[in-house]
Amino acid sequence: MTKRRVYLDHSATTPVDPRVASAMARAVVETFGNASSVHGFGQQARAAIDRARREVAALIGAKQNEIVFTSGGTEANNLALKGVTGYHPPSRVLYGVTDHPCVMEASEALKAVGWGVEPIAVDRDGIVRFEALAAQLERGPVRLVSVMRANNETGVIQDVKRIATMAHAADALMHVDAVQAAGKIPVDFVAWDCDLLSISSHKINGPKGIGALAVKSHVELAPQLHGGPQERGMRGGTENVPAIVGFGTAAEIAMHELAQRAAHMRALRDRVEAGLRGLPGIEVFAQKSERVPNTVQFALHGYDGEALLMQLDRKGFAVSSGSACASGKGEPSHVLIGMGIDRDTAKGAIRVSLGKDNTEPEVDQFLAALGSLAQQPAMAGAE
Repeated sequence: MTKRRVYLDHSATTPVDPRVASAMARAVVETFGNASSVHGFGQQARAAIDRARREVAALIGAKQNEIVFTSGGTEANNLALKGVTGYHPPSRVLYGVTDHPCVMEASEALKAVGWGVEPIAVDRDGIVRFEALAAQLERGPVRLVSVMRANNETGVIQDVKRIATMAHAADALMHVDAVQAAGKIPVDFVAWDCDLLSISSHKINGPKGIGALAVKSHVELAPQLHGGPQERGMRGGTENVPAIVGFGTAAEIAMHELAQRAAHMRALRDRVEAGLRGLPGIEVFAQKSERVPNTVQFALHGYDGEALLMQLDRKGFAVSSGSACASGKGEPSHVLIGMGIDRDTAKGAIRVSLGKDNTEPEVDQFLAALGSLAQQPAMAGAE
């Protein structure tokens, strides 16, 4: 009998909830019309999209007409950064030094069209250095400030309301990447006073290939995909109705189960961290900071993170060494480097990200496997 594998990489992606899969299967068969068509089949598809838009908006405290569907978090973040700058003469864009690679790369791409791009520094606990941000905002015009609500590697939560207040005082717009926050902690588009906010379906047990950007009505956004009038002209292309339906269903379930999921995942994370404290040479990152309830990132000193995760995979445990979008590059985590962690320690980083269906026995099995590896000589390849 094959041993059941244990999935502990939910910050990379989550399994599709069976309830979501059922809703999508029905949509594939029953809601096949083009939502731009005026006949009954098209209007049935339009109604399904409108319902999903309401469900996604409710999860983040936005209005239905503020939601623009995209192909995922990466496109949502690109649309935010490139869309906000598209109709304006170049000035400056600020982004968090520990933000997701898609935000960093989208920001850096703006240099080619004359924009000044600057990272916002964080401290060793991963929190934005507010005095440094204030100095950056004082140095000249800034069009947009973009910061993650919850970091995808460490789980660190930023005070985005405070950052938004600072940005608005400098006449800049505020974008929040809430991809790793949604479904784990409350997300509030209004209370955070941000102008744009990104989320992604596959991080909340929905399908891949669908996400959303919430956009306040006063924001002028240059479309990055030109075509038809879909998504109020901000994102042309025939809508993927089954994926949108799945996203809406996942959002509705996540909203209703948020407190229960958070408590469950926090208890499991605390169990992981308690077990880690019993192992020699372990450093847990950002322990002093408020974090999302499912994520812990740590290093086993003397071990290479990539080699360690491969050993864990052979034992049946799926974890990561950082962002899935940056894996395989052989470089230490830019998040940890941005926090001032030395390269040798950063190269040993492992991220455990728990999900709603993980159990205490799975956590204990993982800790036992990690403990057995910790007793072996350091993995080859560690610097």
